[in-house]
Amino acid sequence: MIVAFSVSPAGGDQDGGVSEAVARAIRVVRESGLPNSTNAMFTNIEGEWDEVMDVVKRAVEAAGEGSPRVSLVLKADIRPGYDGQLAAKVERVERRLDGE
Repeated sequence: MIVAFSVSPAGGDQDGGVSEAVARAIRVVRESGLPNSTNAMFTNIEGEWDEVMDVVKRAVEAAGEGSPRVSLVLKADIRPGYDGQLAAKVERVERRLDGE
């Protein structure tokens, strides 16, 4: 399965920024060893249901340190029997864009 998620604590720093909290969450994802990527809006992670959801839970907890409330947006592509799709899905689209 692939999960795209975004997590943010309520509040933020003096300027309303949440980059420190988001960095804590992304650190959890990267240290998990699961395939992942991060862009301006979401972090994507691929693996089996239990391991992915455990990482998301720990990332939410990390982002929420010191905050009374955390927002989580999550979208999942659940396709049993497939792995390596984090990169493969993008590669298939890129090939089509290149006219293959």
